[in-house]
Amino acid sequence: MFIRHEVVERIKREYPVGCRVELCQMDDPQAPPIGTKGTVIAVDDTGSLIMRWDDGSGLNVVYGQDYARRIS
Repeated sequence: MFIRHEVVERIKREYPVGCRVELCQMDDPQAPPIGTKGTVIAVDDTGSLIMRWDDGSGLNVVYGQDYARRIS
């Protein structure tokens, strides 16, 4: 999926490295439970959040498919 550079930059501002998020939706059978909290470790060129979930999972929050809300 191609995403405009401006959108990726906006996501990086909204979800800076180190911020905390809570998972609201993820369409993956191995997804952490809804409500799981985690730390953003990067935003990739597709706008996906590269995550370190508190339960040990490392699944990314995929832009346009999954949803996590920033909590700090």
